[in-house]
Amino acid sequence: MNEQRIREIANQASDHAENTVEYFPDTEDGLDYPAKMMKVRDLKFAELIVKECALQCNHNDDMDRILEYFGVEE
Repeated sequence: MNEQRIREIANQASDHAENTVEYFPDTEDGLDYPAKMMKVRDLKFAELIVKECALQCNHNDDMDRILEYFGVEE
């Protein structure tokens, strides 16, 4: 397993969460700030992992099928 690349992707996901989730003390969606951060981070991490895997495909059809299956836009 390429642990270094996974750490890089995890850091990208954390940075994304920090830059997109705004702190509001209310919980209009039922999630407090830490839960919102984790949700956004985890979803971005999954998206980045799927994109990384799709990039390893030899054929564009395979790559497109993987991205479509997981609902990830290029």
